[in-house]
Amino acid sequence: MIATLVICGATVAAMICGVLFFPKIKLGPLKIDSYWVITLLGACILLASGQADVAAVGKALVADTAVNPLKILVLFISMTVLSVFLDELGFFRFLASAALRKAGSGQKKLFLYLYATVSVLTVFTSNDVIILSFTPFICYFAKTAKINPVPYLAAEFVAANTWSMLFIIGNPTNIYLATSYGEDFANYLKLSLFPTIFAGTCAFFVLYILFRKKLSAPIVGEAEDARIENKPMLAAGIIHLAVCTVFLAVGSYIGVEMWIVSACAVGSLAICALIMCAAQKKKPKELSACFMRAPWQLVPFVLAMFALIEGLGQNGATRAFADFLGSDFAVLKYGVSSFFASNLINNIPMSVLYSSVLNYSDAGLGAMFATVIGSNLGAFLTPVGALAGIMFSAIAGEHGVKFGYVDFLKTCAIAAVPALFAALGGLYLALLCFG
Repeated sequence: MIATLVICGATVAAMICGVLFFPKIKLGPLKIDSYWVITLLGACILLASGQADVAAVGKALVADTAVNPLKILVLFISMTVLSVFLDELGFFRFLASAALRKAGSGQKKLFLYLYATVSVLTVFTSNDVIILSFTPFICYFAKTAKINPVPYLAAEFVAANTWSMLFIIGNPTNIYLATSYGEDFANYLKLSLFPTIFAGTCAFFVLYILFRKKLSAPIVGEAEDARIENKPMLAAGIIHLAVCTVFLAVGSYIGVEMWIVSACAVGSLAICALIMCAAQKKKPKELSACFMRAPWQLVPFVLAMFALIEGLGQNGATRAFADFLGSDFAVLKYGVSSFFASNLINNIPMSVLYSSVLNYSDAGLGAMFATVIGSNLGAFLTPVGALAGIMFSAIAGEHGVKFGYVDFLKTCAIAAVPALFAALGGLYLALLCFG
């Protein structure tokens, strides 16, 4: 067990150092993210050293179970493609511009509209897509309007990583934890509704109080006039996302797994887009771009983390951790520990680890949902809490806005702890009503 713990611990430590100090690795003209390369190398070392049974890991990867990481990856990447397709057509930018125009010259009203817009869009897409889409826009608008971008960047990031809890498709950690526990779309929503509303409302008021003085200054500039150039293509994208979401909700009742629903939606959208581009005599640039922007780096990362956690399980480490957490006060223990663990090892590795821990525990459904809460809200304690935080800090920096560790602690982290306990309180209520 000791050797396995050392390899896994060294891999996670090296991954975090890579994220902080050398996020990109140059291979000739190519630049690739270091975090998945380091994790994959660690998994290879674990397997090559004999600390994990290669055959058992391979069998787990192809097992016809809910925790199969390949199914989870298909589901998440497919949903991301559907969302990015809308972004490539300018849908999110258009909605943001409309919200900004409606706010007029009042920053407080703008703050509310932005938080609400990001919250709604995150529910139906994913936090990563929203952050990639809205962060550059907020930086650009703030510069044009001559206002401080920090309140809006904080609102965007907090909203995206709070309301992503509502649907199972909002975050890859939701998908991994819930499907590993056998929860479908509808059952997940029953228990996620109260925690999400409680946390989202709490986080908004904390941020509003924190920034109320800065939001008193008037807006000088104007929102850009964002337009939708290809409305038929946009309609096709919205219809596919809507239909896909409906079938995800009813899939368990008709015996269709979520990854099949999402994969079919992407296939159908690709065919429709190609036909429409041919009819319009245009190249399918939006379709190509959304496949290029899909988070393919998550494939080796998640598979490597899965192998590391399998190794820990084979050597008894995850069972020992499950015994340590126990089953008393499970919601509080799993919620708080996963919240902080996300900021030690990132929320995706944490979710892979905790899904394995839950298999050895009798802590119950509440512990799993508390872990989902920790995986989402832990994202805005520090930038390392989630890949979204790493991307967010990098994008803001590219636009001349510093938003690093200290900035997270001064802004987002102030909302994170109250939101966590509000969400856990909502979970207790949900379990009382529906559990």
